[in-house]
Amino acid sequence: MFEILKKRTIGPAVYHYDVSAPDIAKKAKPGQFLILRLSEKGERIPLTICDYDKEAGTVSIMFQAVGKTTRELSLMEEGDTLLDMVGPLGRPSEIEEIGTVICVAGGVGAAVILPIAKALKAAGNEVITILGARTAELLVLEEELKRASDDFIITTDDGSRGICGVCTHPLKEIIESGKKVDRVIAIGPAIMMKFVCRATEPFAVETIVSLNSIMVDGTGMCGSCRVTVGGETRFCCVDGPDFDGHKVDFDELMTRQRIYNDEEKVAIERFEHECAGGCGYGGGQK
Repeated sequence: MFEILKKRTIGPAVYHYDVSAPDIAKKAKPGQFLILRLSEKGERIPLTICDYDKEAGTVSIMFQAVGKTTRELSLMEEGDTLLDMVGPLGRPSEIEEIGTVICVAGGVGAAVILPIAKALKAAGNEVITILGARTAELLVLEEELKRASDDFIITTDDGSRGICGVCTHPLKEIIESGKKVDRVIAIGPAIMMKFVCRATEPFAVETIVSLNSIMVDGTGMCGSCRVTVGGETRFCCVDGPDFDGHKVDFDELMTRQRIYNDEEKVAIERFEHECAGGCGYGGGQK
């Protein structure tokens, strides 16, 4: 059992949990993820490890309550326990001193990029972070990312905070200014990562993306997380989640992300109907 030690609401339907998981915390590295399950009949969902404390034996997860399981998870409270949690999974992000790295985070992609930015800065790199969202209220982990960065830029689609426009605007400006950029890391919605890669490709700037493909077992057995990279099939759970963004078939990825949309709608409707009659805190264990 994995106890929820601390729960924070950090944005509209966005939650941050600190969970007791000593074995996972001991081995976790930036860029890795875990898979959790709330109950015996619950689905397995992947969530990025957005922070970890090896001494305290805790891992932090952040998620947006959009699907049935994440909505159910959001109803759990401090003291509740998750049925099981497996990790750390996936290959850690490559952390080395290379020079200047621009981290581009869209929405809850901030949770994924935070430990990477912190590790890159600790390794001696100049870290420039661009945090983007549709509107100001959807910006998350601002202070944490600012502390992990040498320069911090905010963009919002509606101009309610920072630069008005999408995150590729300041990214292009930095690269076109002639500043030497050694790597770009983009994490967020697939469409955002696609356009970041389009922006950097003409300048031959190495661009790494963390892919959020549908995932079930997290061990490469089910094949549900497959994605085409450089014309070859790769599995996000064991070959990634980090890949060379210039080689990713983003159109295929986005199509696969929508494959269970109809089933998800049915699951959400059923869950909301059950909750109308009193569904408790979300089905976890006490």
